[in-house]
Amino acid sequence: MARSTKLEATETRNRIIDAAEKVFHAQGVSRTSLEDVAHASGVTRGAIYWHFKNKADLFDAMSQRVKLPMEAMVQAGGEASQADPLGQMRSSLIFVLQETALNPRSKMVFDIIFLKCEFVDANDSIWSRQQEGCMKALANFERTMANAISRQQLPHDLDVALASRAVQAMLVGLINSWLFMPGSLDLAKEAPRLVDACLDMVRYAPTLRTPVVVA
Repeated sequence: MARSTKLEATETRNRIIDAAEKVFHAQGVSRTSLEDVAHASGVTRGAIYWHFKNKADLFDAMSQRVKLPMEAMVQAGGEASQADPLGQMRSSLIFVLQETALNPRSKMVFDIIFLKCEFVDANDSIWSRQQEGCMKALANFERTMANAISRQQLPHDLDVALASRAVQAMLVGLINSWLFMPGSLDLAKEAPRLVDACLDMVRYAPTLRTPVVVA
């Protein structure tokens, strides 16, 4: 009986998140209330509050279902045991771009995050969680690049912080522009070339080296 109850709770939670995806996508995040989500999922507002503290908590759960597998791949490159951190980083970036282009759920969630999430208050909890996610991704890139330097895959004088921001900007910019104009680029097909171009920038661009301080 306990196992059945737990399974039912999981199914209800997933149904609420599924409904939230559709309503957020149709109406935009700021214009969606928990009452809207309750109606779409066929549950009461009380059921939603049983699983989620507020709309920000629900938004975060929706985002994590898509982002967690991607974050796990990116994070793996920064682990000390990873013998090919740059290769892992390349695979991770290609995976993120192709997952966005080919997985309908990933595309919908990123469409919500990039195009349907109207931030009107810098103190909004959804905005804060998005910032935290960006900083976490940036830290993972920095760890991966530091590991790649230690394994002589990247220049020893690479400005890791600057290079990480350049890679993050490339990734976010590509996803954002493709979601806005999906017919302008075959993102899944061109993902490897785009990622290789970005990593070539990290390897060879002199402007990404740490400036030499002359005494």
